[in-house]
Amino acid sequence: MKPDVLLTGATGYIGGRLLRHFEDAGRAVRCVARQPEDITPGRPTTEVVQGDCLDEASLVRAFVGVHSAYYLVHSMAAGSQFAELDRRAAGNFGHAAARAGVQRIIYLGGLADDVGAPSAHLKSRAETGEALRAGGVPVIEFRASIVIGAGSLSFEMIRALVERLPVMVCPRWVATLTQPIAIDDVVTYLAAALDLPESRGHVFEIGGPEVLSYADIMREYAHLRRLRRLLVPVPVLTPHLSGLWLALVTPAQAQVGRALVEGLRNATVVRSPAARETFPIQPMRLRTAFQKAIDDGGSAWKVDAREVVVDVPPSQAFAPVRRIGGASGWYFGNRLWKMRGWLDRLFGGASMNRGRRDPDCCIVGDVIDGWTVVAYEPDRLMRLAADMKLPGRGWLEFEVTPVDGGRRSRIRQKATFDPRGLFGRLYWNAIIPIHALMFGGLLRQIARRAERGDHSPDVAVVVRRSVIPASADAVFQWHERPQALLDLIPSGGWVRIERRAGGVQDGGRVIFSIGLGPLRMRWESRHYGYVRGKQFCDEQVKGPFRTWRHTHRMEAISASQSIYEDRIEYALRGGSLVRRLSDRLVRHFLTNMLARRHQFVCASFSGPRAVRI
Repeated sequence: MKPDVLLTGATGYIGGRLLRHFEDAGRAVRCVARQPEDITPGRPTTEVVQGDCLDEASLVRAFVGVHSAYYLVHSMAAGSQFAELDRRAAGNFGHAAARAGVQRIIYLGGLADDVGAPSAHLKSRAETGEALRAGGVPVIEFRASIVIGAGSLSFEMIRALVERLPVMVCPRWVATLTQPIAIDDVVTYLAAALDLPESRGHVFEIGGPEVLSYADIMREYAHLRRLRRLLVPVPVLTPHLSGLWLALVTPAQAQVGRALVEGLRNATVVRSPAARETFPIQPMRLRTAFQKAIDDGGSAWKVDAREVVVDVPPSQAFAPVRRIGGASGWYFGNRLWKMRGWLDRLFGGASMNRGRRDPDCCIVGDVIDGWTVVAYEPDRLMRLAADMKLPGRGWLEFEVTPVDGGRRSRIRQKATFDPRGLFGRLYWNAIIPIHALMFGGLLRQIARRAERGDHSPDVAVVVRRSVIPASADAVFQWHERPQALLDLIPSGGWVRIERRAGGVQDGGRVIFSIGLGPLRMRWESRHYGYVRGKQFCDEQVKGPFRTWRHTHRMEAISASQSIYEDRIEYALRGGSLVRRLSDRLVRHFLTNMLARRHQFVCASFSGPRAVRI
């Protein structure tokens, strides 16, 4: 597939987001950059070529076969000459596009008010659009105010100001009106421009649904973060001093900060309804954009990441991870964990003594001491969110990946903290030595337990693997059918489905009754660990076993063959004598049941008998 779309600025914030959007949509795109090695394509459909907008001759190769071109570059970090450089670069780009027969140029500029003289930054944005149009190619120009998204300069400035300064001495520009827009909405508008009919070009003013002052925006962020902030307006802080002030307390470079601040004296509000009338896009509100940006993280999050490689397969490496907490404890520094829980309880938090529902496994939503499971994939991933009292939000994640074809495993442990306000930052910095001790010791103990075999003696495992003459997707879709459960339950009528809901996806439930005549026992199970095309799991909620987990996996071998695996982990009720007497019978029954299932699934694809591996 040859790219017919050219993208500049793919190493920048908005251009990088737009590139990911195109790659996710499967669209072929060509990126041009002065240093192509700075762009890592995410799909084979992305092509990267060398080119510099300040060197018109270098753009010839980039425009070959191109129908539409995006211009998303600027020179604000180049100092006082940025406007001249932007005009030259845009002029070169427009003329090169015209000679190559490009049908349209799509450009993102800045909103400016017609009242009053625009700042140098906003004036340059308008001049860039005119320079692009001078080449004769129709230009679709979007004009936006501040863009809200994790990593955007506007958002990071707001975040840094509000998080770091309990009291803000604010110049008059905090009362200026603006219409912020979420980065996702900007990308949606830019991508939608490709579907516009051929035209002589348009100018579209885009913004979110709310018109707010910069002070309102900072107060909204503070409200979301539960921070009390005092804004004290003063009339004497000049744009030059404001830019230097921003450079001291925010990630903005001094030159870029000054250029942006000079533009803050101009209202940037959407006046034209053209964008609303042309595109079926409903921009999100500021609160939603802020929440998404906060959840996406960014440079403000603090991370303690560690990893270790162990000489065991992933299932064995993951075993101590899934059993962490509760009666098993935290493997290292349990007294310190208990002390942390005592302090948490003292301040009205969740503490660390809530235990866990099941000692051997968990599902999303389970409580493990002072944490809640927010993501879980058997033998691969467990992410915990902290329920303890913290000046921010915290997560603890464990990820296991195979090494050397699955003979060894890499265990990655990552503690992430989203600090709230100045106290949150002080808290994180103060406990760095404690984190080094606790998280380092925790990972070492997990590795030791994995290598020596951290397993419960009461839990037995039965596994059946077969090669099925069908693709993994086909086998997975077969299991998603409502009829599949009826096909796979034992025959004879002694197992009966009483109720089911939700299919095999996470949260789905099935209630069976087991027995003969009126002597029947209820067995309720629920699904978790759903990964489309690869696996789903179920576990007993109520029933005859003390523990029951059943993992169904499909792994592609080729387009027409797959490995089909059933893995059952179970623990029987009763004392050790009862378990010893009944385990052989139960294991024999489960082995035969899985053999029948595999033969039935294989026969359903009109192939020979399943080949066991």
